[in-house]
Amino acid sequence: MSDLLRAERILRVGGYSVRVHVRSARTAVILTSVILIALLVSLCIGTIPVSPADLFGTLTGDASASTMRSVWGRRMPRALTALLVGAGLAMSGAVFQSLSRNPLGSPDIIGFTTGAATGAVAQIVLFGGGVLETAAAAVAGGIVTALVVYALARRDGVSGGIRLVLVGIGVGAAMSALSALLLVRADINDATVAQVWSSGSLTGRGWAHAWTLLAVLGILAPLLAACVRNISFIEMGDDAAQALGVAVERRRLQALLLAVIAAAIAVAAAGPIAFVAFAAPQIARRISPAPGVQLGVSALTGGLLLLLADLLAANLDVGLRTPVGLVTSLLGGVYLLSLLARRI
Repeated sequence: MSDLLRAERILRVGGYSVRVHVRSARTAVILTSVILIALLVSLCIGTIPVSPADLFGTLTGDASASTMRSVWGRRMPRALTALLVGAGLAMSGAVFQSLSRNPLGSPDIIGFTTGAATGAVAQIVLFGGGVLETAAAAVAGGIVTALVVYALARRDGVSGGIRLVLVGIGVGAAMSALSALLLVRADINDATVAQVWSSGSLTGRGWAHAWTLLAVLGILAPLLAACVRNISFIEMGDDAAQALGVAVERRRLQALLLAVIAAAIAVAAAGPIAFVAFAAPQIARRISPAPGVQLGVSALTGGLLLLLADLLAANLDVGLRTPVGLVTSLLGGVYLLSLLARRI
């Protein structure tokens, strides 16, 4: 009990109180500091390097017009979009891994991001690739896929666990096949646009993407945070959660839909970015081993991972603009193999 009291603090504001895990708070501060450093580096490094003095000049308005355009018109919104997309995917992954009680239960592995990507590909191939239309189709595809997985995984009024993961993997494979079929039958120009989008990229992302993500995640994050307590009870098992008065299936469906929307809006903004939702919550648990769902630390970890991956993708000299989704797939594959190597 004394160790628990030392590990946690209660913050009271008026009639409200919040329990804060000390180690998680320290980890969040460190991650935030690293993110700020990575953000400054991403603003300085590029095709046209920006010195720290010039970067400071952009804050005071003393920099040249070209430097202002480069920093504020292109690099800053792209970096913020990377942070927000990574945070949205990581929060979604943290919720799904807790609900399924399985580290493989992330939206990119159990098919929800694949469903969102298939919705976007269908919009591009069948109806045209407008930005808003493609984003809306991605969100709709993710939600429909989630409802199908939930319905198929539900048995005797109960869903979740390994069944949710296995059904999700199967549905994700079917959606991936449908996406491939659409690409094969599409016009060459539409297929090219859809293929580039499906690779996952932050190229060309501007302030409209950053502000939209900030608005949506600003609503979703508090709603997900409100679900954390019930999710933590469900993670102990359905029977234990019901004994504590939790309406398990209703709370599970509520959390699932919120997590799907978080993942789908991230996919809508940047395409299907692989392995961030899978890796970020696990890394967060390793660096901040606190009980319950590490929603905040996971969000910071996911944002940092995608920002660093995009920094690598934007400056990787292979003769073309490397989509960040390919970089995260490569790094995520290595991370998964390292986990398997340690456990086998």
